[in-house]
Amino acid sequence: MQKLTTEIVNHLSHSCQQLARTMAAQRHIVMRMAELVHTLPDVHPQLNGLDGLLDHSSQVTKSVVAYLNSLADLEEATADSLTSILQAAAKSGADEE
Repeated sequence: MQKLTTEIVNHLSHSCQQLARTMAAQRHIVMRMAELVHTLPDVHPQLNGLDGLLDHSSQVTKSVVAYLNSLADLEEATADSLTSILQAAAKSGADEE
């Protein structure tokens, strides 16, 4: 049982490392996207005036917020999984003693 728990923790640790790498890469992508949005001209391109510009800006902001929320949900799910595995490992360690 201990060997199985150790293997599960090792696999979960590896997946957390990969998740951290993915999140770091995505953080750089979001930063680059923010730089691109910042460099957009202040002149109203063909977006039907200020109302169109505000509408498109609102859509971009909603998309970025949804993306960041999904990353937070993924991080929370990973933390929950790790918590339950660590609790099972502690319980099996107490049972062996």
